[in-house]
Amino acid sequence: MMWISRRKAGRASAAARVAVAAATVAILAAACSSGAPGSEDSADGDSSAAAGGGGDVSITFLPKNLGNPYFDTSSKGGKAAVEEIGGEFKEVGPTEATPDAQVSFINTLTQQKVSAIVLSANDPSALCSSLDEAKAAGIKVVTFDSDVDAECRDLFVNQATAEGIAKAQVDLISEQIGDAGEIAVLSATANATNQNAWIDMMKTDLAANHPNITLVDVVYGDDDDQTSFDKTAALLQSHPDLKGIVSPTTVGIAAAARYLQTSDFKGKVKLTGLGTPNDMRDYVKDGTVDAFALWNPEDLGYLSAFAANALVDGTITGKEGDTFTAGKLGEYTVGPDATVLLGEPYVFNADNIDDFDF
Repeated sequence: MMWISRRKAGRASAAARVAVAAATVAILAAACSSGAPGSEDSADGDSSAAAGGGGDVSITFLPKNLGNPYFDTSSKGGKAAVEEIGGEFKEVGPTEATPDAQVSFINTLTQQKVSAIVLSANDPSALCSSLDEAKAAGIKVVTFDSDVDAECRDLFVNQATAEGIAKAQVDLISEQIGDAGEIAVLSATANATNQNAWIDMMKTDLAANHPNITLVDVVYGDDDDQTSFDKTAALLQSHPDLKGIVSPTTVGIAAAARYLQTSDFKGKVKLTGLGTPNDMRDYVKDGTVDAFALWNPEDLGYLSAFAANALVDGTITGKEGDTFTAGKLGEYTVGPDATVLLGEPYVFNADNIDDFDF
């Protein structure tokens, strides 16, 4: 699928970004005092209106569930954007990441007649009936991070493309091992669609652009910490000449780093992939890991809120070619299937990792 193009206009900082983009890693956020009727999966609401703002625009974030640092961070960006707009920000959500739990919140928000719902979906299809009712009531529906069927929303703000995510990881490991030597991949589950797509694209990139790097093995840690830890140990025993490991899963990269940290391989075998700063901070600071990648969820939330407002005020309709300005992030263009792409993933290293808390 083709995605959107973006003209940069005053981005806050482009320095640690890599070529990239989207599938998932996913993760979750805080709720409103008026929870869904009969639902215990609610938390105290967080709402705010900018000084001088009339609160005419009300944008509510509905993450997969509450309490996850990733979604806490994306909601922080959403709140900042809504305050810039001069509207009212709220965040609601279930404590468990299930589609049924999200449905009750969508129904409540429809009754409350909010201006827009910004949603990270727990299921692509199960939410469609309630979202259709919201849209019929005039509410704009924006998905981010995790999409629903395209006909069930107005716009999807995607964090990255599969091709971009694969390339980012290949570029990182290539740089770290001097573009030569044996590497392996520590993935999630053998049937994880996104992981397998990334690995296939990594293989293509390696063959075309890195002939001196050999991918000797792909193993699966099942997104379980101990299994991933054990698979890392087995990789290093099976491949004594291994120079690098790529783990495109937040669980896997953290477990692999934990093994390397206290082993003789620390500093000798490079590790990169997709991780979160809070999981990886100690490993980066002590030299176990040089750098890893992920998109910036605060920017993702910020962009999603501006996209929702652009739908509400009529600046865009979700039609391909529509453009809008997202504050400090600049101008974005809607692509096919009413999709907006955040852009390049962020590279975290010792110089910037303390700037993030998720």
